[in-house]
Amino acid sequence: MKTFEKMAAQGDFLIIKIDEIPTGVEPFEPENGKYVVAHSETGHDHTMVIDNVKAFRPVETKDADLYRLFFEVDAPTEIVHNRSHDTHETLGVGAGKYEVRRQREYTPEGFRRAAD
Repeated sequence: MKTFEKMAAQGDFLIIKIDEIPTGVEPFEPENGKYVVAHSETGHDHTMVIDNVKAFRPVETKDADLYRLFFEVDAPTEIVHNRSHDTHETLGVGAGKYEVRRQREYTPEGFRRAAD
């Protein structure tokens, strides 16, 4: 398992330790008992269990435009890439506050999520 102090990447997202969760956010809802940190276009999502974690998203952001999430972690947890082969190493996340930035790429139609 990989751990980090200030920032780390797993697939197509970057996680950064921050001092405070910003204003203008609302609770982010879990899916099947887990927070989806980043959806994978192949269905092998990057997830974090909801135990000891609160998640937030910018207010009124459409899912297609969701490039930033915020997490408040009360006890160490893990972000897991849910794939049985060619998986990204599990990422250990210590207690603290974090911003997750999803990679995006530009197309003539506008920005879209980067493929993992």
